[in-house]
Amino acid sequence: MSPQHRAPDNASDEPASPHSFVELMSLERLETTYISSEDSAGSDKIERFRSLAAPFPPGEGSRSFGGHVYAQSAYAASKTVERGLVIHNMTGTFILPGKLDTPYTYTVRHIRDGYMYSTRSIDARQNGKICFTAICSFKRDEKQRLFNHQPSSAQTRFNSILTSKPAEDQPLSPSVDADWWIENVRHGNITERPFPGLDVRKTDMGSFNGSALVKEEPERYRQLTQYRLKGSPELDGDVGWKVVKEREEAGEYDNLYVCAHMYSSDKNSLLLIPRALGIRTWSEMASLTLTVIVHLHGEALRMVDWGSTGAGTGTGTGTGTGTGTGNGSEELPMKWFVQEGWTPRAAENRAVHESFIWAPDGSLIATSLQDSMLRLRRLATESNL
Repeated sequence: MSPQHRAPDNASDEPASPHSFVELMSLERLETTYISSEDSAGSDKIERFRSLAAPFPPGEGSRSFGGHVYAQSAYAASKTVERGLVIHNMTGTFILPGKLDTPYTYTVRHIRDGYMYSTRSIDARQNGKICFTAICSFKRDEKQRLFNHQPSSAQTRFNSILTSKPAEDQPLSPSVDADWWIENVRHGNITERPFPGLDVRKTDMGSFNGSALVKEEPERYRQLTQYRLKGSPELDGDVGWKVVKEREEAGEYDNLYVCAHMYSSDKNSLLLIPRALGIRTWSEMASLTLTVIVHLHGEALRMVDWGSTGAGTGTGTGTGTGTGTGNGSEELPMKWFVQEGWTPRAAENRAVHESFIWAPDGSLIATSLQDSMLRLRRLATESNL
């Protein structure tokens, strides 16, 4: 992502991204092939998929949101494993910028199919060129809880900040979390399109980050982002709450939910770094690799808030048949999750972003680690990434 110092032309012929996350991730299944392995001991199974929805363009630019190809690669891989296997780890490398007007084609290769663990490699292509590649691992719930430890939760350490205002009253996370962009939006020079799939809010951390200690030690800088799912986890808009609840409890949406957490983890993640370092301008910024490790499965990562009034009955409180499709029916109530982001290191035209993802009850459900390019001035000789 390169900084822009003027408002972009908002006129665009690109189709708008869909409202719900499940629609945003929707895939068309293509052919399955088998390729003989080099040692002749067997063949590699290859399954292919094509994206159906337009990705989000950060900054109304010409590149697609990196979190889209990351999350959808994992979602494509999840379509190739047995029921009960849930994503627990994925490392991906961003190779080329994503185009907005070209569908992604995902090639998923079976590396291993085990009972407890299965592994897939995924190549995402546009116009035949690989733009993203990843290794994704899946595991089953081992039904054992013999030990557990985690840091003190963000909800505990930042309780006064998080409870000072309801999440839905916090400002929407901007398309580009940079002062020049926010000022242009405020003055009406830019109209931001809604971020698809998730409702993402930026928590005001000014009282914490404004301290002298944080300014002297930028690794202490923190950004809290609160997010929840948009729409129902069901692609079929006629499915009511009762069926959704039964399917969620059976774990049918668990991989979709993991992908939603992955998708949110990349929103404005790198833009935290110049804020923490007090850098106002740069020449280029881009994700290089992103790893997400999922620590907890099951209820901890599920996103529908069945404890809200009327949510568990299937009758709702408005139309009586809420489906959460965003088409006029009452939406399913969703839980608010918290991403706590920071940067531990920056050097050599690169910088690291890390984050914890916290469930509403303070359980640490995932950790992200992102390596990025951050150039303050252009190289004397430009070359491809």
